[in-house]
Amino acid sequence: MKKITMIYSFAILLLISAASCTLKDGIDQDLSFLKSAVSGSVNKIFDISTDNSGKVRITPTGEGVASYLVGFGHGTGASASATVMAGGNTTHVYPEGTYSVSVAASDLAGNTTTTTYPLVVTYRAPENIAVTLTQSVHNLKVKAKADYAASFTVYFGDVANEAGTALATGTEISHDYATSGNYNVRVVALSGGAAKTEKITAIVVTDPFGFPIDFDNAFVSYFFGTFGGGQQFAKVANPKAAGLNTSANVGKFTRGHEGWSGTYSPLNNPIDFSLGKKIKVLVYNPDAALVGKKINIELEWAVGGTPSNGVAVVKMPFTTSGAWEELVFDYSGIAGIPAGTKFTQLVLRFNDSADGAGAVIYVDNFRLTN
Repeated sequence: MKKITMIYSFAILLLISAASCTLKDGIDQDLSFLKSAVSGSVNKIFDISTDNSGKVRITPTGEGVASYLVGFGHGTGASASATVMAGGNTTHVYPEGTYSVSVAASDLAGNTTTTTYPLVVTYRAPENIAVTLTQSVHNLKVKAKADYAASFTVYFGDVANEAGTALATGTEISHDYATSGNYNVRVVALSGGAAKTEKITAIVVTDPFGFPIDFDNAFVSYFFGTFGGGQQFAKVANPKAAGLNTSANVGKFTRGHEGWSGTYSPLNNPIDFSLGKKIKVLVYNPDAALVGKKINIELEWAVGGTPSNGVAVVKMPFTTSGAWEELVFDYSGIAGIPAGTKFTQLVLRFNDSADGAGAVIYVDNFRLTN
């Protein structure tokens, strides 16, 4: 009886040993846990960019989820959705608007739970708008930049019901005004959505500076730069509105300390000798002591570089004082000036061979004739 008991016990041990050899440690055939590994607790995270790029990062999270299928609520075909593995995320670019984003979570047991979430994408208004305007007579060039701006629209202010001109960031646009005048240039910075920011700049569009020069056009920039200590030039009211000159405004020339002092004026419209080689000027000398003193008109910077500076110089004396008179500067007798020469700078000097510091004369109505 004792022998039979020992054999039976040994057989039981062999069965236990055989069973332990058929499964790896820690693994059994109980898969009941899969029934509880459901995706019923799914959350979402929207990380919306604040730079008006429209980028939204979507990071779905949940318990027991193997993967997600995110429907963006925007786009078509393959671009309308993305598969995200557990712990991952996806990014989509949205225009400004309201969207319904769906997240279908699949668990380890093959179950799928779909949840829909509202998404609102709002672009911020552009900030720190800066506008650069570059003027040249009737032409205007515009550049603009702003934080959070996708693009710009420019309104030049010279057309009724103006549609506006598109301006991309980092570029420049050019516009030509038909006439001189006062205009408001409006630059609108666009966010890419509804928000926008604008800046309005008042400008004066000038007419070209060139002959005839009469100082009465409010839209001409009469530039007479000076050289030499004490030299001055200014647009002033006519000190003697009578006789040959009743215009409202004239040029006032105050002689500098050095004999070579004077003024210089770059011209938008060159002096064209194909149209004439005589320059007529109205001059007014209030001081009898200046009668006989000479005023110089010197033409410089010829187109093409010839003749060189100082070639086209003519000097004419005052013949009277206390009244306007007309002086004629004739360049036809100067050798070395090719036919059709155009000069781009006008220079004025007075009594350059003697001391005349502080002397005041007036000039007006420069014109080119034959």
